[in-house]
Amino acid sequence: MSYEVRSLNEECGVFGIWGHPDASRVTYFGLHSLQHRGQEGAGIVANNNGKLTGYRGLGLLSEVFKDERQLEKLSGQAAIGHVRYATAGNGSVDNIQPFLFKFYDGDMALAHNGNLTNAKSLRKELEKDGAIFHSNSDTEILMHLLRRSQKETFLDRLKESLNAVKGGFAYLIATEDSMVAALDANGFRPLSIGRMVNGAYVVASETCALEVVGAEFIQDVNPGEIIIINDEGLTVDRFTEDTQHAICSMEYIYFARPDSNIAGVNVHSARKNMGKILAEEAPVDADMVVGVPNSSLSAASGYAEASGIPYEMGLVKNQYVARTFIQPTQELREQGVRMKLSAVSGVVEGKKVIMVDDSIVRGTTSRRIVNLLKEAGAKEVHVRIASPPLRYPCFYGIDIQTRKELIAANHTVDEIRECIEADSLSFLSEEGLIQSIGLKFDAPYSGLCMAYFNGDFPTPLYDYEEQYQASLKEKTSFF
Repeated sequence: MSYEVRSLNEECGVFGIWGHPDASRVTYFGLHSLQHRGQEGAGIVANNNGKLTGYRGLGLLSEVFKDERQLEKLSGQAAIGHVRYATAGNGSVDNIQPFLFKFYDGDMALAHNGNLTNAKSLRKELEKDGAIFHSNSDTEILMHLLRRSQKETFLDRLKESLNAVKGGFAYLIATEDSMVAALDANGFRPLSIGRMVNGAYVVASETCALEVVGAEFIQDVNPGEIIIINDEGLTVDRFTEDTQHAICSMEYIYFARPDSNIAGVNVHSARKNMGKILAEEAPVDADMVVGVPNSSLSAASGYAEASGIPYEMGLVKNQYVARTFIQPTQELREQGVRMKLSAVSGVVEGKKVIMVDDSIVRGTTSRRIVNLLKEAGAKEVHVRIASPPLRYPCFYGIDIQTRKELIAANHTVDEIRECIEADSLSFLSEEGLIQSIGLKFDAPYSGLCMAYFNGDFPTPLYDYEEQYQASLKEKTSFF
């Protein structure tokens, strides 16, 4: 294969605040706690008495705002911000959000987490009507729909526009006199609301961002809801009643920080449960349990607790390795893994090791980690994955949109075991995953989107249907 999938990546994180004298600085801290959701670019738009000003750039948040003066220019008592990992649109600064629009009748800014499944069709239709796009991101589509709408009030225009876009979306909109949050009809992406001691309202992709800025959680944004926040307080409205919970299961497995709560379920607790149930479903005789840092540590501790096998720190992650965008050769890719991860020979030498990881995409990274452990002297390495096999693409905001990238799409578990050179391999069952998370919604799979594992997509795929059907016929060998 000519490309390398380093890992799964979620599209982005959003943060907004209303009613704080230093809104842009609070937004910076909130975005910092969401940096794991996107490292490609970042931006903040501040509202100073109805005048919106913004700054955005490529790179990590600290790189974009390395000059303190950039934040100082963003004065005002309200702000929205965004950290980005692209699934739609390329990596140019034009695609970095929030998008800021200067219209004759007022300013407006927009930030988006997710992916629209009918973006191509809508863009074609809008361009035929004369719309001019400044980016190739699907986010800009909502603003064009808003401006095209003939409805009388902004709220009615927004409702009409939100009903036109399909797929996964968590929007934050800044107008001259309010901050608006909206979530798609399935609630694929998490979005939470908190309140600070001074009365300021905060909206964030994850609850960990609320805690970082000292806001108390008050409620989630529910599927199909519009939340309007202004000087008069918070108002809840809806753009549709046709809703069905389908929270992205990968949020619990991999994307979200362990200290976040999604739909009332703590992410660390859910991951620990995944490890416990995995130990029941796939026991193995071994000397120790080792988690792959960092997203698998919770599951590994659960596996160790349920199995009675000691948990050991057999793998250590270097937290200070710079991002390596270009790894053109296999040798450099191998070196990249060694820079980021080390096996502790003094711990694993001569031992039978259970290596717990959260998922397998292509299998290349798993093979390297198995080899690291064996080179460090591990006698056996038994791999246990705290999620079901990833067999299908995602079209709601994750950067896997073809089955060619997924080793489990065309290979049996034993073939994958052979590929990653493990002594044994087992995955968590779908039933085990649902039980681990423990949502109680009256919806298929208890309100989780499980499409990555079984191909049961909660919505029509619209523009992606043909691509998806073609991907089902793809046969890719990873051997």
